[in-house]
Amino acid sequence: MSPSPVPAAPVRLRPASDGAALHGGDGRYEKFLGDLTGLYRDTEAFEAALAADDGRPVYWVESSTPDDGNGSLTVGLSVLEAGSIGDEYFMTRGHLHRRADRAELYYGLSGRGVILLDSLDGESHAIEITPGDAVHIPGHWVHRSVNVGTSRLATLFCYPTDAGQDYALIEKAGGMRQLVVRDGDGWATRPNPDHRGYRD
Repeated sequence: MSPSPVPAAPVRLRPASDGAALHGGDGRYEKFLGDLTGLYRDTEAFEAALAADDGRPVYWVESSTPDDGNGSLTVGLSVLEAGSIGDEYFMTRGHLHRRADRAELYYGLSGRGVILLDSLDGESHAIEITPGDAVHIPGHWVHRSVNVGTSRLATLFCYPTDAGQDYALIEKAGGMRQLVVRDGDGWATRPNPDHRGYRD
């Protein structure tokens, strides 16, 4: 009988009180405005924002992946600053998991946001997320976070470590099916005229 594998050590994670950091994590990446060329439809507004940019990240992710074996989970914190380009709110690039059947959970910690979702066969949803809300995203859904509030949006997330992310799918499709835009003091969705459908 072969010996049992040595398990990874348990990890205590604690989001910072301002929602901007995850204490105990082991990974971080940042996205700056210059990394988001082509994400927003109003290219003139994007270029003006880029010219005035102060060089700070627009959003960042801190994560914990103590183990990468079968059944492992990645847990992390996603933080998205407030703002807009033209009439579109600040958003993440979004993705479909490379293993498309993998699910993900988002839990709202601070701010006010929308989880925008597309199925590959034509269905779309926009689900608001505020502190204490959880959004359970089943497999096979393209998804991104949008900050529709006036302060940072911070969400705690969890997904199977082997899920991976396909970011290029949305770019090839001309963006997601719906845009999340300003509507008076709130937000609304409207069809994205550039969307060409999701293709392999």
